[in-house]
Amino acid sequence: MEQITELLIETARGDPGAQGKLLDAVYQELHRLASSYMRQERRPDHTLQPTALVNEAYLRLIGERQLTWESRSHFYVTAAKTMRRILIDHARGHRASKRSGGLVRVELNENLAAVETQADELLALDDALSRLADLSPRQARIVELRFFGGLTVEETAKVAGISEKTVKRDWALARAWFEHELRE
Repeated sequence: MEQITELLIETARGDPGAQGKLLDAVYQELHRLASSYMRQERRPDHTLQPTALVNEAYLRLIGERQLTWESRSHFYVTAAKTMRRILIDHARGHRASKRSGGLVRVELNENLAAVETQADELLALDDALSRLADLSPRQARIVELRFFGGLTVEETAKVAGISEKTVKRDWALARAWFEHELRE
């Protein structure tokens, strides 16, 4: 774990040798995360594969020179967010090409990540998350860390720099808000 943090620091400094070592060190975990996201997609004809998702996310992460990695957890959370953005962009492109209409109701709960979602559901969730971020940035960040980042309550508290009790409370409030918001 410390090796990854050191490689992230070296990569941020521009060490080209560190980039290859970093990819070797994080690839398996990124691929697991990408595979998890891809299992959530219902479309059997999905043109995006886990390997392509990992490669695109990694290139975006490494290409972001202004970003300073605080830790291995920070890198994986940012990777999860980046993969989410890629999938959202892909879903928007697919949706635009079909010119489909309204959004589908989605419920946010801890088991939703294991349930297959469609592009419209992912877009509805992303739109709702953006609205929540306007109301409560901390709650939105907790949803990103827990739902999209796959972090536990303990890991979320550590990354966000807040107590586990606050994470649990904000997670419950955010879930209730999503339930109300997505019901409409």
